[in-house]
Amino acid sequence: MKKTLFIASAISIALLAGCSSKQVVSYGDATAVETTDINFGSTDLQKVANEMTDSLIASPVIGSLTQNKRPVVFVERIKNKTSEHIDTESITDSISTKVLRSGKFRFVDMSRVESVKKQLQFQQEGGLVDPTKAIQFGKQIGAEYMLYGNLSSIVKANADKKDVYYKFTMRLMDLESGIIEWADETEIRKTREKASVGW
Repeated sequence: MKKTLFIASAISIALLAGCSSKQVVSYGDATAVETTDINFGSTDLQKVANEMTDSLIASPVIGSLTQNKRPVVFVERIKNKTSEHIDTESITDSISTKVLRSGKFRFVDMSRVESVKKQLQFQQEGGLVDPTKAIQFGKQIGAEYMLYGNLSSIVKANADKKDVYYKFTMRLMDLESGIIEWADETEIRKTREKASVGW
């Protein structure tokens, strides 16, 4: 009897352990406000990318630069000047994609230069590509402008409260003259306070 009771108890515990560790996965809204913690998150990324892109496209200076042509732009990876680990490549990609979708600019992707160079060398030197159809060196178009930016933060904290201020700045430079044709910045402030316990 004791042996049967022990086996039944062991099975019950195993079943309960299996039920308690079951996970449920569901899709959420990618644009919903994310408030998991005070650090830079997806909502902040979307905010800075949208605001900077909208400002750039709506600028009268950009309107005159792109009136009769689509200038070629090089987008430098956003520099992270905060104390956090932030994936600035995602911010850079979001801004590049939105600006390209506007139809006002064309882009050169400097992150792929080595891959392109290897492919061109393969076409020229590999002996496997028809020489009349191989892409020639020296035919690429250089960038006329560079779009670049910085993300910085100021963090203040005491025993009860933490405040994080982010500032995101972007500029568009004419590579020939060095003149800054457009610049803007946006700010984010996030605060975390200890919850008061009520009775």
